[in-house]
Amino acid sequence: MEIAFQTDIGRRRSQNQDRVAQYTDKNGHQLVVIADGIGGNLSGDVAAEMTVKRLGHRFKLDSPENPLEAIRWFAREVQIINDQILKKSKEKMIYQGMGTTMVAAIAFEKTLVVANIGDSRGYLLHQDMLTQVTTDHSLVNELVKSGDITEDEALKLPQSNIITRAIGISPDARIEVNRFEFNPGDQLLMCSDGLFKTVEKSTMVKVLDQDISLKAKCAQLVELANAAGGPDNITVLIGKNDDQEG
Repeated sequence: MEIAFQTDIGRRRSQNQDRVAQYTDKNGHQLVVIADGIGGNLSGDVAAEMTVKRLGHRFKLDSPENPLEAIRWFAREVQIINDQILKKSKEKMIYQGMGTTMVAAIAFEKTLVVANIGDSRGYLLHQDMLTQVTTDHSLVNELVKSGDITEDEALKLPQSNIITRAIGISPDARIEVNRFEFNPGDQLLMCSDGLFKTVEKSTMVKVLDQDISLKAKCAQLVELANAAGGPDNITVLIGKNDDQEG
């Protein structure tokens, strides 16, 4: 999988609490992860950093061999990270209440295993159709699922930043993990809420469809989010299945 990513402070924040990274294991499989820190007197960046680094360290040391193992691996490792962040949050006042969202994926030959908690998102672009493959753990998404508001209304509500699940907030880190077909030419888009709350899905598709480098696509999406006001940190990661066989 060819990968590019970019993170940006945005226009209105004093600190970037997003973290993003890519890791490769001994078998050549790749892990990509974005964490968006929250709360804790500006210590959200600590929780995000712990999540990304611990997950990457474990992946290089003891990675799953196949998609089924990857589902169990994500659940186990994220719970361990959750316990570590809860423990650290008791060490100093500045760490109290810190937590982080997370979206991560492991790429196998023709399969992606995607995990998330909170409202950082993963999308798959297949034949010009962009599909969200993660579930937002947020108050507004609960209202969307109950039919009280539409998806468009959800993005405009002031409560759109209230999440219902995160790493480091409660003893049980309930993540969503699913696997998807990942065909040659397909693109994975992962992002923090600083992107999808400012850039429309149709615009994301136009950017992804361009015949330019993945790095240039990331830069365009960040630029569009900032042009729309850049109210939050913006992190974008794009992975493309560059296997041309078949």
